[in-house]
Amino acid sequence: MLSTTALLVIDLQQGVVEDCFDAAGVLDRTTQLVDRARAEGVPVVWVQDHGGFAEGSEAWRLATPLVRTADEPLVRKEYRDPFTDTDLAEVLDSLGVRHLVVAGAQSDYCIRTTTQAAAARGFDVTLVSDAHTTTDAEHDGVVITGDQIVAHTNMYFSGLRYPGQRFAAETHERIKFGPGGEGCALARRRFDVLYAMLRDGTIHQRRTPRVA
Repeated sequence: MLSTTALLVIDLQQGVVEDCFDAAGVLDRTTQLVDRARAEGVPVVWVQDHGGFAEGSEAWRLATPLVRTADEPLVRKEYRDPFTDTDLAEVLDSLGVRHLVVAGAQSDYCIRTTTQAAAARGFDVTLVSDAHTTTDAEHDGVVITGDQIVAHTNMYFSGLRYPGQRFAAETHERIKFGPGGEGCALARRRFDVLYAMLRDGTIHQRRTPRVA
């Protein structure tokens, strides 16, 4: 049975990640995901920023140790949304993909935009919570650190809801590519929510009336 899941790796390029939070860790965890996806016959689709770097330059190349194989699709983008003015939608459609596992950079730019755009297009989406990264940022005199942005992105995505679709933020170790894997994250999340509601008394078990 062909997988309807694809691993989408976004902008993990030398010039993007060099100042990012935990870049080495994110690259290592993403490499593990790529290896697992290939071993399980799950398509790996690569997205690279084509607007900020000259193609073929050191900054444009994938960051070590990531390596794309010749048969894996490469989508070149110029905007934060990789569906805009690219063939990404056509690539995913040709592969029969309905569920995206997303890793890459930067959390507050292309990762957030991509996950939201994919959701709006009807995809189920799993964000790999420990395999995306960004740099520190400053706005109106307020400095937000890279790890804070990563955490906020995970929090934001964990609460995303669209009717009839499935979303989750999971660590790389909990990503399941195999049969049934697409629903595992959702099932775990539902169990955690139900357990918390039972624990906190916000849901009550229905008691069966005693028959005299």
